[in-house]
Amino acid sequence: MAVQVKVTSVLQRVVGAKQVESDGNTVGELLENLNSKYPGFREQIKTADGALHKFVNIYINDEDIRYSDNLETPLKDGDVIQIVPSIAGGCEA
Repeated sequence: MAVQVKVTSVLQRVVGAKQVESDGNTVGELLENLNSKYPGFREQIKTADGALHKFVNIYINDEDIRYSDNLETPLKDGDVIQIVPSIAGGCEA
């Protein structure tokens, strides 16, 4: 099963591209497979106890995994995964 994974600049330094292909039956398996291919990937997106960092957002075909089964969300061939940091801040006028 082929899944396209799009990453932002921080993760591009780890994987060497804006988009890579990987596989897995769930989002969690996909992330572990990416870590096997690109050592250090896991540390960029997960805490020491294996949870996603609170500032990491993962989308499958534009749907946030937090509103489905999180890391247990199933994947299918052709899915597009986006891993992006949370955006916050700004200034008061």
